[in-house]
Amino acid sequence: MTGAPSPDRRRFLTTGAAVLTAAASAQLWLPASAQAAETPLPDGVFALGIASGDPLPDGIVLWTRLAPDPLNGGGMPDTVVPVAWEIAEDERFRKSVRRGTAHARPEYGHSVHVDVRGLRPGRTYWYRFRAGGRISPTGRTRTAPHPHARGGSLRVALASCQNWQHGYFTPYADMLAQDPDVVLFVGDYIYESTPSSAGPRRHEGTGEPYTLAQYRNRYAQYRSDPDLAAMHANAPWVVTFDDHEVDNDWAGQVPQDPDKQSHDAFVARLTAAFQAYYEHMPVRATAIPDGPHIQMYRRLEFGRLARLNVLDTRQFRSDQVTSQAAAEDPSLTMLGAAQKQWLLDGLHDSPARWNLIASQIMMAETDILPGEGKLWYYDAWDGYQVERNALLDEFASIRNPVVLSGDRHLTMISDLKKDFADPSSDVVGAEFVGTSVSSNGDQDQAAFHAQFDPLRADNPHWKVIDAHRGYHLFDIRRDGIDARVRVVDTVVRPQATASTFATLRVEADEPGVRVV
Repeated sequence: MTGAPSPDRRRFLTTGAAVLTAAASAQLWLPASAQAAETPLPDGVFALGIASGDPLPDGIVLWTRLAPDPLNGGGMPDTVVPVAWEIAEDERFRKSVRRGTAHARPEYGHSVHVDVRGLRPGRTYWYRFRAGGRISPTGRTRTAPHPHARGGSLRVALASCQNWQHGYFTPYADMLAQDPDVVLFVGDYIYESTPSSAGPRRHEGTGEPYTLAQYRNRYAQYRSDPDLAAMHANAPWVVTFDDHEVDNDWAGQVPQDPDKQSHDAFVARLTAAFQAYYEHMPVRATAIPDGPHIQMYRRLEFGRLARLNVLDTRQFRSDQVTSQAAAEDPSLTMLGAAQKQWLLDGLHDSPARWNLIASQIMMAETDILPGEGKLWYYDAWDGYQVERNALLDEFASIRNPVVLSGDRHLTMISDLKKDFADPSSDVVGAEFVGTSVSSNGDQDQAAFHAQFDPLRADNPHWKVIDAHRGYHLFDIRRDGIDARVRVVDTVVRPQATASTFATLRVEADEPGVRVV
């Protein structure tokens, strides 16, 4: 799907800002009678931007949310608003291929999710919306390859953990320039923390969000970041959540602090958080929440090149443990029985060359005790040892499994071992734990190395560790995956300089990863 951008794609990247700002002057594609029937809406109704997601060979989800007053509930009337949409094969919309009208409903925050079908596989498209006489920015998206396509390539950007208060989302400016086919975001899209003046930016509101209105305002603030908005408008995203979209370190229906949040209160918080998440993400109607439950684990196909299994490691997990003995309890689960079986079935039955697993949290071992003995990081798969080890045992019979993770605010790239207790154990896969977009800010590199360098001998499976902010970029082909760790020099200012910190390679049918 990638390689050198086509002339049309390069032109869109270099003129994207002009397209966004000139959207209001775009041709009006509605019939004159329909235009006359529109109820005028205020300027800025598309202030939260546009997005696309979950590409299929013949379809894509198009998203927007009408919100002229985004930080104060949205500012829309309590009525259903018709929203016209259009998707075309060119950015000037001379080759329109699909158009229609969606309805922005107040009960869903006037968000719009259009599941467009009937598109051609492996194609670039442009799209836009119109409501109340206002035209949205123009977006660009791309469908997945034909289901039987065996060749080609796929460029994937892996991102996670963007804390508004810790810095600007400068890595997205570089990601935009790298022109990925799809962005995989594995959690912590927002942070639920209280406002603080300690960092370069301050959260809206007066405390943590608990209600639907409060979560909506928090998402709206994050959506206002210009680099994030531009990346959403330029490529389809595949998203899943981790903990901070709800509450730090929650598990199942257990909050981080059950002594301060009753079960009923936390269920109400989950309900509000999941609805706000759905309202702001380019996902299909299958993800419409059912109270305190949302269907997030799912599978996407990119021809015969790659199968992407997107996990949910929060809703079904046992409560987080606090001791070594508890971490080895065989009754504990990260995935729950149904999701675990779904994952195994999808891995063993896969026709794809590469089997990608999007896991919010790290799968490889982190032994944080220098020397004899082990001390694990319980919030990750280390806290669920029996289920993790059984899964790695299955990896030995799966073709080219590669895990893409987040959460740690660090780059941690590892071989996946069949048995981490045995250093000579077989390598069964590779894992890329992506660093954060902004969480932890501009981290003290000397302090990081003082803490983690002494642990390298206890974690020989680590190939690269680093504490800069950024993202990972993968060029996936049949013969291998070429990976780059892209980092920025700062997130405390709105502009940054990006560079490649490390280059790695995963060879097809050779488990593990090596530094190039």
